[in-house]
Amino acid sequence: MEGTGGDGPSAAAAALDQRRHELSKLFQHYLDKSTPHSLYRWVGTFCLVLLYAIRVYYVQGFYIVTYGLGIYLLNLLIGFLSPLVDPELDTSEGPSLPTKGSDEFKPFIRRLPEFKFWYAITKAFCVAFLMTFFSMFDVPVFWPILLCYWIVLLFLTMKRQIMHMVKYRYIPFNLGKQKYGRKKPASSASSPRD
Repeated sequence: MEGTGGDGPSAAAAALDQRRHELSKLFQHYLDKSTPHSLYRWVGTFCLVLLYAIRVYYVQGFYIVTYGLGIYLLNLLIGFLSPLVDPELDTSEGPSLPTKGSDEFKPFIRRLPEFKFWYAITKAFCVAFLMTFFSMFDVPVFWPILLCYWIVLLFLTMKRQIMHMVKYRYIPFNLGKQKYGRKKPASSASSPRD
């Protein structure tokens, strides 16, 4: 008698867990297939950003959600622009950025890779979009103050990041194959003919 009552909930929980695991594997499969298609991923995310902006504009609210989203995006951007190993804090002999012209070339490795950057932004906009359907997240605020404060934060943070880039001479973007100038021909006037 004891076995009949206890099997129902545990069997349902196991079936639910199995279904969730299958859905997780399917989602990961499609996520892995999207990895090489960065342009299409970013276009899809841009469409989601547009949808979110239209939603916020239409309901004339959720400014605190948008402000929180902006702070999170700023944090992601700093991770995307920063090197994996910060030269200021690095005391090891591991990979580091070249600081002199005679140093060996080492490629720029981001703290937050492009795919994870895209994925975090997309998830953030999905969560923020879902939050716009719940009135408890629509806190009344004077949005121009939040916008000004966010712009000041953006300016100060980017100024600090750009100064760090200049100090340690790294560019976090791939600007294509490096082009070298033509060699100037040696002057043939080294021995005069008179």
